[in-house]
Amino acid sequence: MENKRRSFLKFAGVSVLGLGSLSLLEGLTSDDVIASSGQASAEATYKKTSTALTAERWGMVIDTKKLSSRICHKMEKACHEAHNVPDHENKNHEIKWIWDAHYKHVFPNKTDEFLQERLKDLPIPVLCNHCANPPCVQACPTQATFQREDGIVLMDFHRCIGCRFCMAACPYGSRSFNFRDPREAIKPENENKEFPTRTKGVVEKCNFCAERLAVGKQPACVEASKGALIFGDLGDPQSEVRQLLKENYAIRRKQNLGSNPSVYYLV
Repeated sequence: MENKRRSFLKFAGVSVLGLGSLSLLEGLTSDDVIASSGQASAEATYKKTSTALTAERWGMVIDTKKLSSRICHKMEKACHEAHNVPDHENKNHEIKWIWDAHYKHVFPNKTDEFLQERLKDLPIPVLCNHCANPPCVQACPTQATFQREDGIVLMDFHRCIGCRFCMAACPYGSRSFNFRDPREAIKPENENKEFPTRTKGVVEKCNFCAERLAVGKQPACVEASKGALIFGDLGDPQSEVRQLLKENYAIRRKQNLGSNPSVYYLV
């Protein structure tokens, strides 16, 4: 059985990542990841308490009228500190959970000659869209990427074999691969001991702060956003996010692909 699994990994590396990546995949079996120190299982990390926030389907509304470079920086800093996201000097090894980009890059099909001036250079935060129909989940051969009943798409780092099928399937570029040991770029005094660090050879991404929801807290980026990010239950017609969507014009990224993103932008 072990030989069959190793053969699959080699085949996946050759067919998708090329021969040059084969040496990286060898040795990155799920057993190796499970044996690595400093990690907790997905079940332990996101175990709900009596104060947990719950929803039928979690979603986010981003009010672009309240955005600024300063606010975006605060959101990114809060997220990355909460989740031990490494800050590599080499940008080729960059790991991103939430970041900002220009409107024309975030919504390439929604730009026109007479686009509002405020949107042209406005930093737009982007992150995993936690799609209702996530192609990354369908592409993952080990169920390292999975979707909860409340719609949140999570990563089980123990199961990730580094094949990057999920990265190829994600139409939003919302996933990052650890080409290096991320712990090398985390200062001990800045490490959040309550969230697991990752290892070289695994994929990671935004998790909608599922570990914070489990103890009754809003996502870190939402708390730092000064009202620009609103988080709530898309399945509840009376929730704040549903009321905002009812009363305002909102767009989503690449919604024509059928993935049904759970992140909306008020423009």
